[in-house]
Amino acid sequence: MNLYIHTRSARSAASTVAVFLLCAQTATGQAPELGKGWMAEFNLAARQLVSLAEAIPAEKFSWRPGPGVRSASEVFMHIAVGNYWLLSQAGGKIPDDTPEIPPDLEKKVTGKADVIRWLRTSLDAVRQAYPATNRSKTVQFLGKDTTSDSVFLRILVHNHEHMGQSVAYARMMGVRPPWSN
Repeated sequence: MNLYIHTRSARSAASTVAVFLLCAQTATGQAPELGKGWMAEFNLAARQLVSLAEAIPAEKFSWRPGPGVRSASEVFMHIAVGNYWLLSQAGGKIPDDTPEIPPDLEKKVTGKADVIRWLRTSLDAVRQAYPATNRSKTVQFLGKDTTSDSVFLRILVHNHEHMGQSVAYARMMGVRPPWSN
Protein backbone atom coordinates (compact mmCIF):
# COMPACT_ATOMS: atom_id res chain seq x y z
CA MET A 1 0.00 0.00 0.00
CA ASN A 2 2.81 2.37 0.88
CA LEU A 3 4.56 1.79 -2.48
CA TYR A 4 1.25 2.51 -4.26
CA ILE A 5 0.86 5.85 -2.45
CA HIS A 6 4.46 6.90 -3.22
CA THR A 7 4.13 5.89 -6.90
CA ARG A 8 0.83 7.74 -7.17
CA SER A 9 2.29 10.83 -5.46
CA ALA A 10 5.33 10.76 -7.75
CA ARG A 11 3.09 10.52 -10.83
CA SER A 12 0.96 13.37 -9.53
CA ALA A 13 4.02 15.53 -8.86
CA ALA A 14 5.43 14.71 -12.29
CA SER A 15 2.13 15.61 -13.93
CA THR A 16 2.01 18.90 -12.02
CA VAL A 17 5.55 19.78 -13.10
CA ALA A 18 4.78 18.84 -16.72
CA VAL A 19 1.68 21.04 -16.76
CA PHE A 20 3.64 23.90 -15.20
CA LEU A 21 6.43 23.59 -17.77
CA LEU A 22 3.94 23.39 -20.63
CA CYS A 23 2.15 26.51 -19.39
CA ALA A 24 5.45 28.35 -18.93
CA GLN A 25 6.57 27.36 -22.42
CA THR A 26 3.23 28.36 -23.96
CA ALA A 27 3.19 31.70 -22.13
CA THR A 28 6.60 32.71 -23.49
CA GLY A 29 5.32 32.43 -27.07
CA GLN A 30 2.34 34.72 -26.49
CA ALA A 31 1.86 38.24 -27.79
CA PRO A 32 3.19 40.89 -25.40
CA GLU A 33 -0.13 42.78 -25.56
CA LEU A 34 -2.03 40.09 -23.64
CA GLY A 35 -3.30 41.32 -20.30
CA LYS A 36 -2.13 44.90 -20.90
CA GLY A 37 -5.57 46.51 -21.04
CA TRP A 38 -8.26 47.28 -23.57
CA MET A 39 -6.20 49.29 -26.08
CA ALA A 40 -3.34 46.80 -26.18
CA GLU A 41 -5.79 43.93 -26.68
CA PHE A 42 -7.62 45.90 -29.39
CA ASN A 43 -4.34 46.68 -31.16
CA LEU A 44 -3.41 42.99 -31.10
CA ALA A 45 -6.78 41.98 -32.56
CA ALA A 46 -6.52 44.75 -35.18
CA ARG A 47 -3.02 43.69 -36.20
CA GLN A 48 -4.07 40.06 -36.49
CA LEU A 49 -7.23 40.86 -38.46
CA VAL A 50 -5.34 42.98 -41.00
CA SER A 51 -2.48 40.48 -41.32
CA LEU A 52 -4.97 37.66 -41.86
CA ALA A 53 -6.86 39.64 -44.52
CA GLU A 54 -3.55 40.41 -46.22
CA ALA A 55 -2.52 36.73 -46.13
CA ILE A 56 -5.65 35.53 -47.94
CA PRO A 57 -5.19 35.58 -51.73
CA ALA A 58 -7.44 38.06 -53.57
CA GLU A 59 -9.11 35.26 -55.53
CA LYS A 60 -10.19 33.63 -52.24
CA PHE A 61 -12.04 36.69 -50.91
CA SER A 62 -15.25 35.45 -52.56
CA TRP A 63 -14.88 31.99 -50.96
CA ARG A 64 -17.63 30.94 -48.57
CA PRO A 65 -17.99 27.64 -46.67
CA GLY A 66 -21.52 27.07 -47.96
CA PRO A 67 -24.61 28.67 -49.44
CA GLY A 68 -26.15 31.45 -47.35
CA VAL A 69 -22.96 31.96 -45.32
CA ARG A 70 -20.82 35.10 -45.50
CA SER A 71 -17.84 35.03 -47.85
CA ALA A 72 -14.37 35.93 -46.59
CA SER A 73 -14.75 39.51 -47.88
CA GLU A 74 -18.21 39.78 -46.29
CA VAL A 75 -16.83 38.72 -42.89
CA PHE A 76 -14.09 41.37 -43.00
CA MET A 77 -16.61 43.98 -44.18
CA HIS A 78 -19.01 42.89 -41.42
CA ILE A 79 -16.24 43.61 -38.91
CA ALA A 80 -15.59 47.04 -40.47
CA VAL A 81 -19.27 48.01 -40.60
CA GLY A 82 -19.75 46.65 -37.08
CA ASN A 83 -16.85 48.75 -35.81
CA TYR A 84 -18.47 51.93 -37.11
CA TRP A 85 -21.94 51.02 -35.84
CA LEU A 86 -20.74 49.96 -32.41
CA LEU A 87 -18.53 53.05 -32.18
CA SER A 88 -21.58 55.23 -32.84
CA GLN A 89 -23.50 53.31 -30.16
CA ALA A 90 -20.65 53.90 -27.68
CA GLY A 91 -20.88 57.64 -28.29
CA GLY A 92 -17.52 57.69 -30.03
CA LYS A 93 -16.77 60.16 -32.78
CA ILE A 94 -16.96 58.75 -36.29
CA PRO A 95 -14.33 60.49 -38.45
CA ASP A 96 -15.81 63.19 -40.69
CA ASP A 97 -14.29 61.64 -43.81
CA THR A 98 -16.05 58.29 -43.29
CA PRO A 99 -18.13 57.50 -46.39
CA GLU A 100 -21.84 56.76 -46.12
CA ILE A 101 -22.39 53.17 -44.98
CA PRO A 102 -25.41 51.67 -46.76
CA PRO A 103 -27.07 48.57 -45.23
CA ASP A 104 -25.71 46.24 -47.94
CA LEU A 105 -22.09 47.46 -47.89
CA GLU A 106 -20.84 44.01 -46.81
CA LYS A 107 -21.97 42.59 -50.14
CA LYS A 108 -20.93 45.57 -52.30
CA VAL A 109 -17.29 45.91 -51.28
CA THR A 110 -15.58 42.67 -52.29
CA GLY A 111 -12.13 43.49 -53.70
CA LYS A 112 -9.23 42.66 -51.41
CA ALA A 113 -7.65 46.14 -51.44
CA ASP A 114 -11.01 47.86 -50.80
CA VAL A 115 -11.96 45.43 -48.03
CA ILE A 116 -8.62 45.91 -46.28
CA ARG A 117 -8.91 49.70 -46.63
CA TRP A 118 -12.37 49.63 -44.97
CA LEU A 119 -11.11 47.27 -42.26
CA ARG A 120 -8.07 49.46 -41.50
CA THR A 121 -10.04 52.71 -41.41
CA SER A 122 -12.69 51.23 -39.12
CA LEU A 123 -10.01 49.95 -36.76
CA ASP A 124 -8.28 53.35 -36.83
CA ALA A 125 -11.60 55.08 -36.07
CA VAL A 126 -12.09 52.93 -32.97
CA ARG A 127 -8.47 53.40 -31.93
CA GLN A 128 -8.80 57.21 -32.20
CA ALA A 129 -12.19 57.41 -30.48
CA TYR A 130 -11.41 55.18 -27.50
CA PRO A 131 -9.24 57.61 -25.49
CA ALA A 132 -11.37 60.62 -26.49
CA THR A 133 -14.70 59.10 -25.41
CA ASN A 134 -16.17 59.43 -21.92
CA ARG A 135 -16.40 55.68 -21.32
CA SER A 136 -18.24 56.02 -17.99
CA LYS A 137 -21.10 57.84 -19.73
CA THR A 138 -24.46 56.05 -19.82
CA VAL A 139 -25.60 55.20 -23.36
CA GLN A 140 -28.51 53.33 -24.88
CA PHE A 141 -27.43 50.04 -26.45
CA LEU A 142 -29.93 47.59 -27.90
CA GLY A 143 -32.71 49.25 -25.93
CA LYS A 144 -30.95 49.17 -22.56
CA ASP A 145 -28.86 51.54 -20.48
CA THR A 146 -25.20 50.64 -20.28
CA THR A 147 -21.88 52.46 -20.25
CA SER A 148 -19.89 53.50 -23.25
CA ASP A 149 -17.12 51.30 -21.88
CA SER A 150 -19.39 48.24 -22.13
CA VAL A 151 -20.04 48.99 -25.80
CA PHE A 152 -16.30 49.33 -26.40
CA LEU A 153 -15.94 45.89 -24.83
CA ARG A 154 -18.54 44.64 -27.34
CA ILE A 155 -16.34 46.06 -30.14
CA LEU A 156 -13.38 44.04 -28.91
CA VAL A 157 -15.48 40.89 -28.48
CA HIS A 158 -17.07 41.33 -31.94
CA ASN A 159 -13.64 41.68 -33.55
CA HIS A 160 -12.39 38.53 -31.82
CA GLU A 161 -15.56 36.59 -32.65
CA HIS A 162 -15.17 37.23 -36.36
CA MET A 163 -11.42 36.83 -36.29
CA GLY A 164 -12.08 33.27 -35.10
CA GLN A 165 -14.48 32.82 -38.00
CA SER A 166 -11.88 34.26 -40.40
CA VAL A 167 -9.15 31.98 -39.05
CA ALA A 168 -11.41 28.98 -39.67
CA TYR A 169 -12.12 30.23 -43.21
CA ALA A 170 -8.42 30.80 -43.88
CA ARG A 171 -7.46 27.33 -42.68
CA MET A 172 -10.20 25.79 -44.83
CA MET A 173 -8.64 27.67 -47.79
CA GLY A 174 -5.19 26.38 -46.89
CA VAL A 175 -3.99 29.75 -45.53
CA ARG A 176 -2.12 29.75 -42.26
CA PRO A 177 -2.65 32.75 -39.94
CA PRO A 178 0.60 34.76 -40.08
CA TRP A 179 1.04 34.83 -36.29
CA SER A 180 0.76 31.03 -35.87
CA ASN A 181 4.26 30.09 -36.98
